[in-house]
Amino acid sequence: MLLAIGVGNTSTKLGLFNGDNLVANWHIATDMHRLPDEYTVTLDNLLRQAAINPHDIKDAAIWCTVPSLIHTFEDVVQKYLKIKPFLVASGIKTGLRIRMDNPREVGADRIVNAVAAHMLYKDNIIIVDMGTATTFETVSRDGDYMGGAIAPGIMMAAEALFTRPAQLYRVQLTAPKKAIGTNTIAAMQSGIIFGYTSLVEGMVARIQSELPSKAKVVATGGYASLILGETKIIDTVNPDLSLIGLKVLHQQNKT
Repeated sequence: MLLAIGVGNTSTKLGLFNGDNLVANWHIATDMHRLPDEYTVTLDNLLRQAAINPHDIKDAAIWCTVPSLIHTFEDVVQKYLKIKPFLVASGIKTGLRIRMDNPREVGADRIVNAVAAHMLYKDNIIIVDMGTATTFETVSRDGDYMGGAIAPGIMMAAEALFTRPAQLYRVQLTAPKKAIGTNTIAAMQSGIIFGYTSLVEGMVARIQSELPSKAKVVATGGYASLILGETKIIDTVNPDLSLIGLKVLHQQNKT
């Protein structure tokens, strides 16, 4: 089995692959102040609850966007599972041609998404990842990573709205019945949900206009479901995209 770990700024994804099958996956909060032993206890508990013997895990792979936690998770895997993990970093084989001004600037989370989408869909792809940030990645069917865009995430923007104005407060992030809110709660829900839906639609349309042919739009990330029912621009949703990409990269770089 392969343990795949994706460490994002807000949450950490863990997936267990048996061959090509994702047989278990979990989400835990990312906390840069937690020690390796604390993460080890969490991992041990998750495996026990899923009735998985840690000795059955023979490989591990990690992508991480929090530099201070890279060593933490390497330490967890090496001490708990007695495995030297594969780490997504510059210089690895990706199977893509990175057409960026500086390929080293591309984050590990963006690379794993692009690798998975290219392998799964074999088409021109626009990936919309709605996590801490909302990112847009463009990959050609020939395997060119062409770049993209980065915007604040929906929760990041919502938190700014909740904490800055003195008379506004937290609301449930669900779509209201109409765009014109007739009370403060509905108005905030409209601005957040419909506003971000429009952001995604507008950015996808702009990116599409710069491509030679139509691209398939793939959504992923923890907040994708918030706008899924409000737009027809998304062709498919794959919440496990980054874990699948990590598995593919591990296979490509395994010696």
